[in-house]
Formats: sequence, C-alpha cells, structure tokens
Amino acid sequence: MRVTLVIAEDDPRADDIRALLERHLAFNREVTPPEGVHALDVDGLLDPAVTFFSARIDGQVVGVGALKQLDDSHAELKSMHTVQAARRQGVGRAMVVHLLSVAAERNYQRVSLETGAMPAFAPARSLYTKVGFRPCPSYGEYVGSPTSVCMTITVGSVARTSDQE
Repeated sequence: MRVTLVIAEDDPRADDIRALLERHLAFNREVTPPEGVHALDVDGLLDPAVTFFSARIDGQVVGVGALKQLDDSHAELKSMHTVQAARRQGVGRAMVVHLLSVAAERNYQRVSLETGAMPAFAPARSLYTKVGFRPCPSYGEYVGSPTSVCMTITVGSVARTSDQE
C-alpha cells in the first residue's frame, strides 16, 4: 500500500500541530543555550509575514514548516520539524521542496534559513545541503550568534537528486 504525504497550509493553533510545535521547541531548548533558540512559537507563526504548512499522512501530522517573507525577493525557512517516527522517510525533504516551490510562485529570488551549529542539528544541515542550500553570512537576528549556521539558496536551483533525508 502506497502512503500519500499531503502538504498544505495549516493552522499552528490546531491541537495536534501545537503538540508537535511544543516538542520542536523543547528539542531546541534542550540542545541550544537560551539566547540561541530562534524557533518560533505559535504566536510567532501567526505573524502575517509567515505562511505555515503541515505534512500529513492519513490525516496524522508528521511534519511542519513555514516560510517567512523577509522582503519582496527574500524569504526564510522557519520551524522545520518532522516527528521522530517519520524521520528518514523524505518528509523533511518534501517539506523543504514544497516551501521552495511556494517561494518560486511568490517570485522570491532567494530563501535563507538558520539552524543550529550543534551536533544535534547535523541531520538538518545535511538535508539542507542535499537540497542545494549553501552556507552564507549571518543575517538579521542571527548576526553574532555562535550557535547559528545560516544557509541560503537561489530559488529555482533546488537539487533534483533522489537523496532522502
């Protein structure tokens, strides 16, 4: 039986998503010093500049991600998280590719992101690299943050490899 992953705009206030976001924030707080936690909470995800998405299999939320407009040509990937049971199955990669396609539809020229520099974030950095993100100088609130790694991609240059996350 083939499993279908559905990625769509969603409400971060929904109970199942709120629970996943709480796990996401708890993980970030566990492995990052307080001043280095840049993950958005539910209120941050309700910002009008943010478009929030969920990934679901048979109605069950298995991942989330968001796209935040920084300016007319630049957006930021935010709040990427995949539930433990769905990791290494392509959910995160599918979400990143989806967010980049939304960025292309909105005519953004570039999408950037911040992730942790700690070993716990190595899988995320690997995923982003496989999709085509490259290291870039720190920007915005991340300038001077020793716990942050910033990456960017030119929209339209998404790697078309079949690598799984």
